[in-house]
Amino acid sequence: MQKTTDKPQLNRTMKSRHLMMLSLGGVIGTGLFLNVGYTINQAGPGGAILGYLIGGFLLYMVMSCLGELAVYMPVTGSFQTYATKYIHPTAGFSLGWMYFVGSAATAGVEFTAAGILMKHWFPDVSTWIWCAVFIALLFLLNALSTRGFAEAEFWFASIKVVAVLFFIIVGLTAIIGIVPMEGRATPHLTNLAPSGLFPTGIVVIFVTMMNVIFSYQGSELVGIAAGETENPEKTIPKAIRTILVRIIVFYIASIVILSAIFPASELGLLESPFVTLLQLVGIPYADDMMNFIILTAILSVGNSCLYASSRLLWAMSLDGMAPKIFAKTSKLNIPLNALIFTMLFSLLSLLTSVMAADAVFVLLMSVAGISITISWMGIALSQFMFRRKYIREGEKLEDLKFKVKWYPFIPILCIVFCGGLLIFLLWDPVQRIGVIYGLGFLLLCIVIYSLKMKKARLAKLAADAE
Repeated sequence: MQKTTDKPQLNRTMKSRHLMMLSLGGVIGTGLFLNVGYTINQAGPGGAILGYLIGGFLLYMVMSCLGELAVYMPVTGSFQTYATKYIHPTAGFSLGWMYFVGSAATAGVEFTAAGILMKHWFPDVSTWIWCAVFIALLFLLNALSTRGFAEAEFWFASIKVVAVLFFIIVGLTAIIGIVPMEGRATPHLTNLAPSGLFPTGIVVIFVTMMNVIFSYQGSELVGIAAGETENPEKTIPKAIRTILVRIIVFYIASIVILSAIFPASELGLLESPFVTLLQLVGIPYADDMMNFIILTAILSVGNSCLYASSRLLWAMSLDGMAPKIFAKTSKLNIPLNALIFTMLFSLLSLLTSVMAADAVFVLLMSVAGISITISWMGIALSQFMFRRKYIREGEKLEDLKFKVKWYPFIPILCIVFCGGLLIFLLWDPVQRIGVIYGLGFLLLCIVIYSLKMKKARLAKLAADAE
């Protein structure tokens, strides 16, 4: 049985391949191409592999919970709507605005990064000019049609997938000696000796887990896009299954290859180990190739962030959690006002990104950092509350087209793990400020909506008294 909602919905024009690449494109980005080397350096090869496997299991739990909800109620806005319906409206308001701010701020940072990256080819052109070009391009892709956005994201993500597969093949041939590396002996698996797997101990894995979660961020876009997907009861489960396998394989394979070729201490000094490996095996124009791939990764993330933020804002406006103006759609049924506001908000973070010491920049980036962790907790709690209500109302589990296995163990473990990670980070002086800012913003959202509800109750009482 599939439940719909009385609220208006957007056009269902996304196909299965679009949905799969949308979520995959949001995950395979700078987190893989740039941050994996740092994680290996900090936690060692064994720590990085274990960390990404643990993160993969966490991702499985989140996606399972989201899949059950999205197939049962495929609506645009997804987890914000689920939190409102099955937890409490305050939870929906807080979760929605946290994710919106984090996603929109991330989009602005990606625009800035893309502009800086173009200096590799055009050193005399100002960064802001390229920022403006990419902003205009992605805005048009999102404003003209959902299908156009999805098609662009499909090709962005396809380039990244092909690049990762190519890197894995090249890396494997280098490890076993088929392809020689300039100035290096064939490493085989000597760098993966047991004594070097955990050079800094096991505990450091939990410190680097936030990097892992950041890398996996974007997979939840499957839920946000559910309301614009054809045949969601078939496409969503398929997308979830394929995404989980591909993400984990891509990350783990990349970590093993990088760890086998480069000592962990060396990876901390390399700006991009992917570029270095391609140069060592004699791939011509390795810098240009990798720069182009990273550029597509950046634009892909920015594209996904614009989509996710605008759809979430549109859904919140229908629930009275954002100004009604954002509920209006264009003739093409695109939430244009929400998209414009998202773009303007992203521009704010773009402008503040030139002032690294500015408190606004720090606040936006900190909230963007932990918003995903809190969002994942909200998804798991929504599924837990939904299943309880579903059973209490006498519905049959056999009627669910997609359901979480090992309920209630999976959602409870997901909530405990995410919550424990946030608590653990309070003891890390480097990441503590991000947690404090993020939780502070969450508390602010709760207070604002509580005051809003109190004002509405007082107005109702005054109206009834008359």
